Amino acid sequence: MGYGSRTEMARLGKLGGITLDGSEIRDVSVRIPITPDLPSRMQVDGQPLDPVPGLVILLNKPLGMTCSHKEDGELVYDVLPERWRRRDPAISTIGRLDKATTGLLLLTDDGDLLHRVISPKRHVAKVYVATLARPLVGTEGDLFAAGGLVLEGEAKPLAPATLEVLSPAPDGRHRARLTVTEGRYHMVRRMFAAVGNHVEALHRERLGGLTLPDDLATGEWRLMTPEEIEQIFL
Repeated sequence: MGYGSRTEMARLGKLGGITLDGSEIRDVSVRIPITPDLPSRMQVDGQPLDPVPGLVILLNKPLGMTCSHKEDGELVYDVLPERWRRRDPAISTIGRLDKATTGLLLLTDDGDLLHRVISPKRHVAKVYVATLARPLVGTEGDLFAAGGLVLEGEAKPLAPATLEVLSPAPDGRHRARLTVTEGRYHMVRRMFAAVGNHVEALHRERLGGLTLPDDLATGEWRLMTPEEIEQIFL
């Protein structure tokens, strides 16, 4: 879970820094079952134990953050506790948002869940609000909905997608909501480029049946409940 090496944790235990149900665990050979309620029962160095494996994090991704473990610059993992980078299994993003895209992003150490969400067989919808450089001409919705659009450099046509024209942004710029069920590289930006437009800003507001909460500020994150996780597949 990233707290330290075996030797470091043994030393902390012998000093009384690990408690379970209010009692110190000084015998470091004790084996403790990992159960969902363990963080409410165990403390490490005076603080509740971190979430056990199987955690899912909902992040309101800010502009400029990269969904990577290794790239230079600000990473989405930087907002999490530093030791969480040492957890095993590792925490990874469920799909990616590019550096210039904001909004709903999930992270997890649950590999099965990750693959359930991104699997093409699941057809989990992803909903984006795009701010465009130019007004729509009116034919884009039918083109996207029909399926068959082939992006530059690809041979496989896109699955049908739903386009909704929105009222202009407060600054007067043109906006549209696009719902897709695939996760190709820079897909939304390339779709609008294919119809002669340019995405100036992009925000993901929904994944499946899960909507980005209004009370989750940009750059903030929280752990998801099992009920919220199931909303993805509704």
